[in-house]
Amino acid sequence: MFRWKLHGNGRTVEPGAVVAPGERLNWGATIAIGLQHVIAMFGATFLVPVLTGFPVSTTLLFSGVGTLLFLLITKNRLPSYLGSSFAFIAPITAATTTAGTGSALAGIVAVGVLLAVIGFIVQFVGLGWVDKVMPPVVAGAIVALIGFNLAPVAWSNFKVQPLPGTITLVAVILFSVLFRGFLGRISIFLGVIVGYVATVLIQAGTGETLIDFGAVEAAPWVGLPTFEIADFTTPATWSVIAMFLPVVLVLVAENVGHVRGVAAMTDATANRSTGRALIADGVATTLAGTFGGSGTTTYGENIGVMAATRVYSTAVYWVAGLTAIVLSLSPKVGAVFNTIPAGVLGGVTTALYGLIGIIGIKIWVDNRVDFSRPVNQYTGAVALVLAIAGFTMQWGDFQLGPIVLGSVAALVIYHLGNAIARARKTGADDGGPIPAVGPLGGDPS
Repeated sequence: MFRWKLHGNGRTVEPGAVVAPGERLNWGATIAIGLQHVIAMFGATFLVPVLTGFPVSTTLLFSGVGTLLFLLITKNRLPSYLGSSFAFIAPITAATTTAGTGSALAGIVAVGVLLAVIGFIVQFVGLGWVDKVMPPVVAGAIVALIGFNLAPVAWSNFKVQPLPGTITLVAVILFSVLFRGFLGRISIFLGVIVGYVATVLIQAGTGETLIDFGAVEAAPWVGLPTFEIADFTTPATWSVIAMFLPVVLVLVAENVGHVRGVAAMTDATANRSTGRALIADGVATTLAGTFGGSGTTTYGENIGVMAATRVYSTAVYWVAGLTAIVLSLSPKVGAVFNTIPAGVLGGVTTALYGLIGIIGIKIWVDNRVDFSRPVNQYTGAVALVLAIAGFTMQWGDFQLGPIVLGSVAALVIYHLGNAIARARKTGADDGGPIPAVGPLGGDPS
């Protein structure tokens, strides 16, 4: 498993060739590319714990550990970095507010277990059953509502410091349209840096305290991350778990998209690892949630680096995973990221949460969903309004939040409405397969 064939002379990649998963360049080049993958994932991976209040170092640790587990479970045949999934932000934010961090972690664990179960089924049965349960109009609605549900959270941060927020948002957009390749793919990370520097300059010019560096100075250079155990004993946990389950759909689509992307650029046999990829991400997410980290997913940013370098060697991901683990052992690193001001977070999340929603709409567009059919109209319309407006239903201590209600509405309206429309011959929609969710940003394909 740990033997990689040296590609060519070990220094260069021939025109039209790629470094396959079972190959590697010399160790100097392999380490350098592995560090580049760390930079690519960092911009998004650190942002999830900052936005949800989870410890950055803990999330980073389980990101690195999850990557190594992914490589082991896929038998070193599928290159991937497992970073923090944005799909968890909405349910974590809601769960932490209503039931506490322990219950939110329980929700992450539940998602991981369900994803692993789906992975085992896919490994033996295939993906056809998922396509039937979640046709494009339903899949798009659920993915979109997870992002749009977070709009009020972005505004609550933005309005605290509107000037840094505006600078950050403009920087994210400019980086994404000005640059091609690697810089374009990390536009969110670069926007945060610009916004942070701008806030420091504003603080220096006005004397107003916008960033407090006291915690950074006090944090040690070396130390273990903070761990917290998932709480399955609190009664409110079980209503919290319900709001996490729709996230599974996003993780399935992201993992399938990752495998298809690797297969298209290396060898079609990589598609055989789809089930193992889902199992691996499920195990990594379960482990992270159990001990205080955020859920993981395969990263589009790192697909971009592979496409740019043409190096698909799994050896570079061992380097990246181990590097993330080393970085997680520095509390000072986590303290620096915890100083990111509210305005900067508001600016970047205004773009980020919207992009999550746009992925859902892209699923509709890519599959040419026919919105002249009433069943499709109401599947999308009702689900999105329930999520954006924040509809809830409560029975005693048990509460269903907007993500759950929106997802259930999409499933019920589509399948029940479609059955009636088919029987009455009033225009049923029989959908098609769920498309793979591709990476955000970067060069157009």
